Amino acid sequence: MESNQAGFNSMDEYIATFPEGIQKILEELRTTIRAAAPQAEEKISYQMPTFFLKGNLVHFAAHKNHIGFYPTPSGIQAFERELSIYESAKGSVQFPLDRPMPLDLIGRIVKFRVEENLKKAGMKSRKS
Repeated sequence: MESNQAGFNSMDEYIATFPEGIQKILEELRTTIRAAAPQAEEKISYQMPTFFLKGNLVHFAAHKNHIGFYPTPSGIQAFERELSIYESAKGSVQFPLDRPMPLDLIGRIVKFRVEENLKKAGMKSRKS
């Protein structure tokens, strides 16, 4: 079910290319991420919806049978036990479309990534 449109300009444009049921899930995910990282900027990176705050925070994408969530390897590692019930790889996790999205867990992962990016940015600004 991956979108067949190339070159998205906005998250709204990306989400609009999917069927209504998938759009609803993507909007819930977007709202959850926005609540956990209100200062983050929305953009498209690697043709995926991305939240950016002093660097990429998280990406997400709809696929045929799952929503891919990409919180970087550190985000996966920090929540390894809770994510163990899902298919995952070094920097990604697959949330099946036939199960409820773990929005609380996603929110906590995003908050972890916000702290991580802000800490890294603070260290960089002290060095310069």
